Amino acid sequence: MMAITGMWFQDGLTGSAWGDWSLYTDSPLRAFEGELGVQAPLGYWDPVGLSSDGDLATFKRRRETEIKHGRVAMWAAMGYIAPEFFRWPGYLSPSQSLNFADVPNGLAACSKVPGNGWAQVILFCGSLEVYWGYNAYAKGGTPGEYGWKAITSTDPETRKR
Repeated sequence: MMAITGMWFQDGLTGSAWGDWSLYTDSPLRAFEGELGVQAPLGYWDPVGLSSDGDLATFKRRRETEIKHGRVAMWAAMGYIAPEFFRWPGYLSPSQSLNFADVPNGLAACSKVPGNGWAQVILFCGSLEVYWGYNAYAKGGTPGEYGWKAITSTDPETRKR
């Protein structure tokens, strides 16, 4: 029983139980072998099989979403750490006489920020989603590239900007 189960997993993940994996060039499991992030010895690793159909549009949408969620998580971590070391001077809400220094750190801040403050945060995040192309895959772009080439460019003129 263990041998049969092992053969299923071996065939499903590497394709080598009943033949040579290098011969299965048309397999949907091979659709994304040339994508960024594919590394030996695993190759394109998709243990759940979400990309097993080989649909490029779905793959790009998932890649874009993964990058976006990673960036949101980094901003959230910075937002959690930064108030430990720095506070803006002045008022968070002048009408309620609430200073930035009066807002506690961590999750306790959620109940202290006024509703209009949360509305501003939601509008800002929404404007990022709508206006700054966080859906480049739908417009034929490459996931993760938002037109800010100055940092990664090899052109000296572009890097001067």
